[in-house]
Order: sequence, then C-alpha cells, then structure tokens
Amino acid sequence: MGSVEESSRPLVEGLHSGSRLEELPSNAIEEFLEYTRPVAARFWPRLVAWESRLLWLLSWASVAVSVLNFMLSFVTLMFAGHLSALELAGASIANVGIQGLAYGIMIGMSSAVQTVCGQAYGAKRYSAMGILCQRAMVLQLGAAFLLSFLYWFSGPALRAIGQSDDIAATGQIFARGLIPQLYAFALNLPLQRFLQAQNIVNPLAYIAIGVLLFHTLLTWVVVFVLDYGLLGAALTISLSWWLLFILTMIYTVLSPSCKQTWTGLSTKAFTGIWPFLKLTLASAVMLCLEIWYSQGLVLISGILPDPTLSLDSISICMNYLNIDMTFMLGISVAASVRVSNELGAGHPKLAKFSVFVVTTTSILISTVFCAIVLIFRVGLSKLFTNDSEVIQEVSNLTPLLAISVFLNGIQPILSGKDCVAIGSGWQAVVAYVNVATYYFIGLPVACVLGFKTDLGAAGIWWGLVVGVLCQTVTLIVLTARTNWNAEVEKAAQRLKNAANEESLALVTSI
Repeated sequence: MGSVEESSRPLVEGLHSGSRLEELPSNAIEEFLEYTRPVAARFWPRLVAWESRLLWLLSWASVAVSVLNFMLSFVTLMFAGHLSALELAGASIANVGIQGLAYGIMIGMSSAVQTVCGQAYGAKRYSAMGILCQRAMVLQLGAAFLLSFLYWFSGPALRAIGQSDDIAATGQIFARGLIPQLYAFALNLPLQRFLQAQNIVNPLAYIAIGVLLFHTLLTWVVVFVLDYGLLGAALTISLSWWLLFILTMIYTVLSPSCKQTWTGLSTKAFTGIWPFLKLTLASAVMLCLEIWYSQGLVLISGILPDPTLSLDSISICMNYLNIDMTFMLGISVAASVRVSNELGAGHPKLAKFSVFVVTTTSILISTVFCAIVLIFRVGLSKLFTNDSEVIQEVSNLTPLLAISVFLNGIQPILSGKDCVAIGSGWQAVVAYVNVATYYFIGLPVACVLGFKTDLGAAGIWWGLVVGVLCQTVTLIVLTARTNWNAEVEKAAQRLKNAANEESLALVTSI
C-alpha cells in the first residue's frame, strides 16, 4: 500500500499544479485513475480540464468544417422559403429525398478514404495517399454519374413515392440545378478525408468560412436582386461547392504539408478499383441506415393531408436538428480518436473517462441548444418563411424538436460515423441496434401516429423521437456495461489482425 501511495504522489502533485497539468502524459493519468480510489473531488475539475483540452484540440476544426459545409444547404433553403411555401416544400423534398440519398451514399463511401489514408500515413507510405484519394474520386464520380439520372428524372420519382404533382414538379426544378453540385461533392469529399487523415483540418475550416460568406451574398443577389428564383438558388449552391473543391485542391497542390502525400495525378488510380469499391460500400451501409431514417420521415410527411404545410414545418425543424447533429458528429470524430487511442495504448480507465467527458460535454451543449430552440421558436421559423400557418406549425413542433436536440447530445457520440462505437469496434452491434430501433420501432410509430391520429406532422416527429430514444437507451446500457479491460484486449487483437485486413492490403499494394 505504501508503494502505491509513493508512486501516486508525483501524479497527485502534477494534478494539483496547474502549470504541470498539460504536460502530464496519458499513461500518468491512467495510473492515477487506476491506483487512486476513490479520486478526491478536488482532482475532478483538473482531470476533466485535461481531457476537455484534448477533446477540443481534436474537434474544433472538424466541427467548424462539418457545420459550415452544411450551412450551404441551410442558407439556400432559407432563401427558397421566402419565395413561397410551395417552393420551400419543393426544395426541401428535393434536398431530402434526392440529395439526401446521394449524401448518404457519398459520405459513406468517402469515410473509407480516411481509413486507408490514415493507415498509409501511419505506415509512412505517403505517396500512396494521393493515389488512394484519386481512386476514391474515380469511384465517386462514377456514383455521381449514375445518381445524376435520379436528379434529372426526380419529378416522376417523387410522384412515385406519393408526393403531390405541384411539389414534385417544384422539387425537380431544384434537383436539376443541383446536378453540378453532385460532381463537386464527389470530388471534394475524398479530398477532405485525404487532408483530415494527415491532421490537416484548420485550412479546411478557413476555406469553409470564406465560401459560406460568398455563398450567402451570392444567393441573395441571385434570388432577390436578379430574380432567378428556385433554379438560381440551386445553381448557386452548385457553384459554391465547386469553389469549395477548387480552393481545397489549390491548397493541396501548393501546400508544403502535402508535398509528400500528393505527388500529382496518377494512372494507378484506375487500378485496384474492385477491392476499394467493396471497402467503400461496407463503410456506406451503417451511415446510410442512420441518414435515411430521418429523411424517410420527411418524405412520409409529404403524403399527409396538407403536404405543403407538413413538409415546410418538418423540414424547417429538421434543418435545425441537422445543425445540432452535424455539430455533435464533429465532436464524435474526437471521441473516436480519444477512445481508440487509449484502448490501443492499453488505458481502460482513461478510455472510460474519455467517454464520460465527451458525453457530458455533448449533453451540456445540447441543453444550451434546447434553450435556444424553445426561447427563439418564432424567430427561428421566420428565417425560413413569413407564412403565418407554417410559423404556427413550427412553434407546435418546437417542444419535440427540443427533445430531439437533447437526445442528439448523446446519440451521435455513441453511434455516429466517427464515434465511441467505432472507436471501440462495435460497428456490427450498432448496425443491428439502428435497424431495430429506427425501422422496426420508430418508423411504424411515426406512420401510426401521423396517419391514424389527428397529430399529423407532430405524429411523424414523435416516431423520430421514439426511435432515437430507444437507440440511445440501448447504447447507454451497452456503454455502461462495457468491460473496458476486455476492450483493451480486443483492441490489441485487432491490431495484430490488421495485416490481414483488406484496407491495409490496399495500401501495401501501391
């Protein structure tokens, strides 16, 4: 007992001294958590500060990039809403039903780039990273070409799933204007993942800020000054995404940070397509299950008795929910890194503590967002529309939106695309949980309450709440019952088996 106290004393002194706190390595914190039981209350603020510092250093730029890129669509829909209620409904259904489908596929496919490029970077095979990025671009351009037919013929597709003729026709106008954006999206996503795998994130945030400011001004000019309407708004967001890609590409080519990883265009990008395609499709499945659930509920609202009002109100609320979710998914990148790093380093106590800190931080942020939603419920809806009926319906949905925002303080961190679940290797479990809670519980509840009661749009949103609540409770139980010592052993075994993984083979084959 005396030896433990003696070994812990330097760590206690380090925690007591604010000047030494940042210098303490993770193994020292792990040792302190292991041997100091119970941890005195005076040490908790410094422990939380130590972990929070790492969390925000990892996440701030990812949060900024995620939110700012999403705001391009948010701003466009905001301007579309001030044209008319019908144009907001048409733009929303195209944004969700058509672009949302492409978004799920593209984001899911591009997540594999970060995996293989991260492995190439760790293995110091720097020249392979540029080739892998270009290979992903080739695949995503192919996917964009196939999806562009859906965009062009989106009117019949929307009518086929029950949307009214007016909404489907308006949605088709908006979707056709988004076709150029689809190809920019296909090129930009792999390039962003390529840079993120090298921990180059700050330049992405600065580029995103500049493009968003440009996009906001240009959209105002095109829609209200030049009076080009909904098609002009769609073409403007396409132009902004191309600008985002061009600026990111210029940085990649000219930056000294990418001198070793981007060595120019290569014909090797057209080889090894099939193994890479299998990996990207596997990465897309789990994310698509999550994205398409909420988007499916918006599509269902389009076949309620008053589709324009229902679509407008739900899409406005969904846009604010997506800002919160995008923010939390940015934090989940850091959560995944922290948990996987500590498990890989053999630090079960610190991995568990990281989960506690990131979840608590997310809940606090979501509580603030909930308060903003409830206090400014009318003002938030007026950003999108001046229609009094839509504003009233949004106000009625706001309490449910606040509940969803609060749940988002936990759900994306535990199950999102770059989250604690992935950091701990629980992808298969989360996929089963998502299917069960979303599609076998949430979706049926939404249909029953939306169509068999007088709740209408509120009933659809209750289905969203019930599905996410069931998923969140399940993941909390799984996390609380996790044996973190066993997770350390599993992480070590995954590292030993890494040489047999297809993703690593893709790196070594170049």
